[in-house]
This record gives sequence, C-alpha cells and structure tokens, in this order.
Amino acid sequence: NKLDLNEIRTAFLDFYEERKHTRLKSFSLVPKDDASLFLINAGMAPLKAYFLGEKKMENNRAVSSQRCVRTQDIESVGKTDRHATYFEMLGDFSFGDYFKNEAIHWAFEFLTKVIGLEKDRLWITVYKDDEEAFRIWTEEMGIAPDHMFKLGKEDNFWELDQGPCGPCSEIHYDRGEKYGEGTSPLDNSDRFMEIWNLVFTQFDKKSDGTYEPLANPNIDTGMGLERIAVVVEDVANIFEVSTFRPLRDKIETLSGKKYGQSA
Repeated sequence: NKLDLNEIRTAFLDFYEERKHTRLKSFSLVPKDDASLFLINAGMAPLKAYFLGEKKMENNRAVSSQRCVRTQDIESVGKTDRHATYFEMLGDFSFGDYFKNEAIHWAFEFLTKVIGLEKDRLWITVYKDDEEAFRIWTEEMGIAPDHMFKLGKEDNFWELDQGPCGPCSEIHYDRGEKYGEGTSPLDNSDRFMEIWNLVFTQFDKKSDGTYEPLANPNIDTGMGLERIAVVVEDVANIFEVSTFRPLRDKIETLSGKKYGQSA
C-alpha cells in the first residue's frame, strides 16, 4: 500500500520523533533575525543559530517539514520532473549530538523499511575525501561499490555564501528506463532522481571565504517531500502526485488549458 504525500510527511516526522527528535513546526517563509536571506530556502535555514551554537534547544535533535521558496530554481520549473519554486523539505538535524553513522543508518532504514524503496535501485554520492561516509554506505548499509560515486566540491560539499557547511552524501533513486536513458545519476537526473541530501556540517564559512572547524559537528539533512512522493507513486513528475491533482484540475478550469496537451 503506497503512501501519499501527506502520509509520507507524517511517517517521516513520526520516525524521527521515535528516535528522540523534537518535532518542529514549519517556520515562517520570512527569515527572523537573518539578513543574509530574503526567503527561507532550506530546512536548515531557520536553524542556523542552533548549528552555530548561538542558541540551544532543550533537546539537541530535531525534525521538521519546512516550507521553502527557491527563486533560483524558477528557470527549471516545468523543464525537469523535480523542480518547484515552492516546496516542502523533510529534514532531521543534530546539533552536536549524533553524526554520520546515525544519519546514514536512519536515512537508509526510513527509505527501505518505512517507505519500501528497493535497496538495489539506490545510488549514492559522497565527497571525494570522505572515506568514512563511503565505508558506512558500502560496508554497513551494503550498497554495491558500483552504485557509489566520489565527487568533488561542486557536487558534494554543501555551502551558502557564509555559515555552517560541510561535505555531503546524496541519495539518488533509479526510477527506471521509462523516465530516461543513462546508466547512473551522472547521466540522467530525472531518471536517477536525487531524493535526499545528508550534510555533515563540520565548518563555519566566514565572509572572507575561510573555513573554521565547528567545535561540535552537526547533521543537516534535506529530502524534497514532493520528490519522494513522485518516486513512491511512480508518476512522471511532481505535478502528477495525487495530492497535487486537485490543484492541477483547478488550474485547468481557471486557465481553460488542459495539462499535458502540449510540451
């Protein structure tokens, strides 16, 4: 029985709450006390002060489904299967508590046990120097080495202009040949869709571009709710997810245009 978008959100929040994470409400899209952003663009963005240790939660683990706006993605909307300017990002966070081992184990468990994705269709990328993450994925999770890629900074190092950053590990899922050619995520990112990014936050990037190691490394993960729903429901793109369909029908009525009639 496949979960729909709303059920996936609930399952995700429940899963991490069971693992002692504090369930957070989605923060406002307008950042509070943060002049570096115009709109919240990632699940971790409202939590920067906690990652930097400027603020403390009673519990140093949190989970959220954060509403986000990414204006820089607007040129891709409608051209790929997976881009939207407004979306929800599922994420689990550790403020100096657990690190890579738990982050990877839990992500794998959620995807394979709770959501029911096939392990053999998972493809993983890690930062080229991150031997620890590579070892956990291959030796402990049993991901075949030929489904693993070590990539450079532009692919597997997560950072904004300044603030907490670090190497990351992206989880991709092979949706099958009907969604495109290619043999790996390096060839085709609509067929091999990136669903989850696990960021191992180890540094604070300063305004002058230097990296300062954080006293307590953090975990910041982000999984697009609409993307994982696309994979679970096995539909062509985010606008065909069952939860979105009533909205699409309404847009058809208002616009007098039929979805899918022309490219």
